[in-house]
Amino acid sequence: MFFMEVETMKIKIKYLTVLAAVVVLAGALFLFVPITGFTQVRGGTSIPSGQQAGSSDPVLVSGSLESLQSSFREVSKKILPAVVEINVTETVTQQVPQFPFDFPFPFFNQQGNNGGKQTFQQSALGSGIIVQRSGDLYYVLTNNHVVKDATNVSVRLYDQKVLRAKVVGTDPRKDIALVSFTSRDPLQVADIGDSNTLQVGDIVLAVGNPLGFESTVTMGIVSALGRRGQGGVATYTDYIQTDAAINQGNSGGALVNIKGQVVGINTWIAAPSGGNVGLGFAIPIDNATPAISQFISHGHVQYGWLGAQIADIQDSSTYPGFASDLRVQNVEGALMLNIYKDSPAAKAGLLPGDYITKVEGAAVQSADDLTQKVGSLEAGKTYTFTVIRDGKQLSIPVSIGVRDDKDKVAQPKNLWPGMTVVDIDDQVRQQVSIPASLHGVVVGYLPGQDTPASIAGFRPGDVITSVNGEKVQNMRDYYTALNNARGDQVTFNIVREGTDVSIGLSR
Repeated sequence: MFFMEVETMKIKIKYLTVLAAVVVLAGALFLFVPITGFTQVRGGTSIPSGQQAGSSDPVLVSGSLESLQSSFREVSKKILPAVVEINVTETVTQQVPQFPFDFPFPFFNQQGNNGGKQTFQQSALGSGIIVQRSGDLYYVLTNNHVVKDATNVSVRLYDQKVLRAKVVGTDPRKDIALVSFTSRDPLQVADIGDSNTLQVGDIVLAVGNPLGFESTVTMGIVSALGRRGQGGVATYTDYIQTDAAINQGNSGGALVNIKGQVVGINTWIAAPSGGNVGLGFAIPIDNATPAISQFISHGHVQYGWLGAQIADIQDSSTYPGFASDLRVQNVEGALMLNIYKDSPAAKAGLLPGDYITKVEGAAVQSADDLTQKVGSLEAGKTYTFTVIRDGKQLSIPVSIGVRDDKDKVAQPKNLWPGMTVVDIDDQVRQQVSIPASLHGVVVGYLPGQDTPASIAGFRPGDVITSVNGEKVQNMRDYYTALNNARGDQVTFNIVREGTDVSIGLSR
């Protein structure tokens, strides 16, 4: 279950019993938290062998450990002034319980009850990194979930000064945002590193305001790279996994290397109780810095758009047999299931069944990776896509468009052909009751009621036996026949519950 840390105390108490039973993906849990319920831990003091209690003799420390400690001190001194606490005020609308009978007590007649809803203000906090300066104007990089609902924003600096701030731009796809404030006093700007040089095992420090404890530094290592978001976490970026302690309030804070350079933005944790268990995740800084100039110029991030529905087919139980049928077994990439008409993909000549392996020479590892690569491309420019079609490798130039949430092109009615088909194996035969003598591919999924295939009358379970007169035995036959069809009309011969049916689709 996924909870925003901007919840009030009352909402948090409501969910405590649930948190005890389920694993919480706390990708957006780093804001408001009550500072209560802590237990003070007292420990004894160990005395090295041969040293008496109260002795003033220093404990011998190896030169390498002393050097390492000095390094950590210098890194902390360098990064702490560049990390701020972000405080926000949000307007929250909450459903008010409706009682089946009238209470005679006036306190049940709550103010602000508008049609069963109550609006109130609440405070929350997170962290941010000073990444850029323009005169007296400073820019702070943070998470989108820290400020997305904010009505008022302020920053608390390392010297405890509190300054009013404003949101410059937000991007929910990567869960990043930019906040600005002015200061006549010169402030420390973070040194930005290169997250692409990170390796598993590298020492990193996490800096932020966990549980409201300002300017906290914790240490760990890079546990893994290239992690994917889960359970609602932003998917337009991969993540650095670290065991450096990250808790509520760390969102938007810095993950730095041993040079004091920012290599990540602390974003979410995976934990059974909302607390740190050594599974923290940070957005690689190289995935975030290109957005800074776009935030300043446009107030939002412009993503490249291809215009296709894509899928992973390697070792996939969802698409059994696809990889072998299409001659791409053990080849990393992403399959194009459907193409939007009049999209960049359609205009470039990409077709359903094309398997994309590279974008501008960079290998495509998965469908998510392709989405990220295309999103980072500049709209209006042409890039080379390497695809495998019918067992052959092709290089196709594609002029990338701009992704728009309100784009009239990216609608189900424009999907071609507007359905996903799968091979017929023993399991499918049993599920759909397909006789052993019948061969072809079966309609498995219709993305919506408005797709051409849905409107034409296709149903899940229909067995396609031929396309435009070409016999279909497997996925490769299907895509080859579909793409070889000439003209605007494509005729499908199907078998539905033992009855032969012909359905025509217009491109």
